[in-house]
Amino acid sequence: MASRLILRIHEKQARLTSSEQKIASVLFENQGLIETHTATELANMAGVSKATTARFFRSLGYVDFEEVRLQAREERDRTQPYAQRESAPDQVILGRSIVDHLDLELRNLTRTFEELRSDRLPEVAEILSTAPRIWFLGFGAEDGVARIGKTLFSRLRHDVHYLDGAGQDWASDLAMMGPRDALVLVSLETRPKLLRSLLAYARTSRMRIITITDHRYQAQAERFSETVLPCHVASYGMLNTHATVVSMLRLLAIAFVGKNAVTVKQRAETLDAIVEELDLLE
Repeated sequence: MASRLILRIHEKQARLTSSEQKIASVLFENQGLIETHTATELANMAGVSKATTARFFRSLGYVDFEEVRLQAREERDRTQPYAQRESAPDQVILGRSIVDHLDLELRNLTRTFEELRSDRLPEVAEILSTAPRIWFLGFGAEDGVARIGKTLFSRLRHDVHYLDGAGQDWASDLAMMGPRDALVLVSLETRPKLLRSLLAYARTSRMRIITITDHRYQAQAERFSETVLPCHVASYGMLNTHATVVSMLRLLAIAFVGKNAVTVKQRAETLDAIVEELDLLE
């Protein structure tokens, strides 16, 4: 893995020279080259000189190519690939089950956010800021996660809605959707057939679709989404984990606040005043 390297490239991509862009393109296509090829071989693949390759890595903050390679190997050793479903021990001991659970959740979180492109958050924050309305949708267990998203963003801005995954009042909800509305879809396995019809309706309505999903569904989600936020959701096979998905929603909320600090503060103060007026809290 070379996710930290890729993050640094994304952050400085706008300032890269044309030759450095060639090196970046090669690495985007295959991060593993850092561990398997020399600096000279990488330069040849990119069609640039070895001196350009050396300057490229120095501009990213590395001493030399060997430091890049060492970092990539350390990342690989710390986050070895693991199956979508981890095998559970034959006998579950309480102490061990807690440790195993924590280890798996931490690996999911670490891999998810190490691999998240740095330019994605500003893009999504812009979509959520300019959308006339925001809608959250999930099915099954993800219906509850969609509710969390609706609750988070209702605190931050107006016109935030939840599309009931049970479909009790879809017609009236769908009738409210319009161009440039944002649909935040939370989708893990298994997915109902009805999802296709709803997505087709959303696209026809010119909505902007943001999908939070697992890596195995990423390629398919990219066909209908403006932005896909993939999450690692490996589990022991009994229940889906939603830790990374909920954390991703919170990160989107934080990015939204950063872009709309003044209006968010004003809304929070207004909501607090209403709560105080109604005397809702002890």
